[in-house]
Amino acid sequence: MNSLVKTTLAVMLAIFSSTAAMGQQNSQEISISKNGRVEFKEIKEKKWFQELSDRIKLHGYAQGGYNYSHQGGTNENAFNLKRVIFWVEAKITDRWSCLFMHNFTGFALEYYTTYRITRNKALNVRLGQFKNGLSIEGPLSCSYLEAIDLYSEGVNYLTGCSSDPLLGTQTGRDLGLSLFGETNNGKFRYELNVMNGQGVNKKDGNNFKDIIARLEYRPLEGLNIVTSGQIGRGHNILTDGKTSVYNPTILNGQDYKRNRLTAGADYRGKAIKLRSEYLAGWDGDAHSWGAYVTSAIPLGTPKLELIASYDFFNYNTDRNMAQHKAIGGLQYWFYKRCRMQVQYVYKNTFIKNNQFIHGANHGIQCQMQVRFN
Repeated sequence: MNSLVKTTLAVMLAIFSSTAAMGQQNSQEISISKNGRVEFKEIKEKKWFQELSDRIKLHGYAQGGYNYSHQGGTNENAFNLKRVIFWVEAKITDRWSCLFMHNFTGFALEYYTTYRITRNKALNVRLGQFKNGLSIEGPLSCSYLEAIDLYSEGVNYLTGCSSDPLLGTQTGRDLGLSLFGETNNGKFRYELNVMNGQGVNKKDGNNFKDIIARLEYRPLEGLNIVTSGQIGRGHNILTDGKTSVYNPTILNGQDYKRNRLTAGADYRGKAIKLRSEYLAGWDGDAHSWGAYVTSAIPLGTPKLELIASYDFFNYNTDRNMAQHKAIGGLQYWFYKRCRMQVQYVYKNTFIKNNQFIHGANHGIQCQMQVRFN
């Protein structure tokens, strides 16, 4: 009987002990000694899933909604799912990491590895496909930007995000090598990119490489002053005699000069978020330039913000291709990085049948964003 009681007691203690130990880093091994005593032994092993969760981080967000536009006497409206983006970060060592990002409404966006060379953050190297460092807005996530229309017209055109027909839609990303770092407790940051210049998931179209440099200075908390520039050679991807409405003199398959310059500032305070930038570009013989200012103002609570933006960009100064754009609307953050947005967009130009037309272009845009980290 005593032997049965001891055995029963040992089993019960084992069940309760194992239950209590779940989720803890160390577990306990239970045994019965020769004299009938229950003994506990610590197992010094870190659980494999804890190791995995410490080294691998998952992120994702989705944006979709409804757009209405009126231009040139034509009305259009549609529901849309703009992007569903998922990415995983893996920490291989304290200095070495890698990242993979995919857009499930499109293609693989980023895949690169990063290595921290110095003990501090002064020098890092990155190799793979990633966002280039041109402009303030270019490197920012779509889930961070205030406008549903996303980037300013100048950033869209000059950084290879979407609107340049000679380069195509490249989302501001490219294949290459980057050196970057920061000093003085993060007040100074630099970035130097050597890129193919052809965009995402593409072989280089010529033997030239694009050089992109970026400098940042943070004199005050929340204020970031940024300048960037690019020297490179583009390669026209258009075929079958097609031309760019903005730069029709560059022939199919032709290499051409593609230089860029930007300067601006970004301020993020409790009373207002404000970003403004000047941009200029040289593509072959064509010169383009513009500027924008975008703000987000809390309306009594950080969850509800008034969005306002003015954007000017001249796609080709020799062809009278100046465009003005204004945006006004609201956004409500209903949970962490999840929000609802509604905005009115006005432009004084639009493209139709590969023609640049001066005329009113009105739009109403609604969007919901959900994100997890």
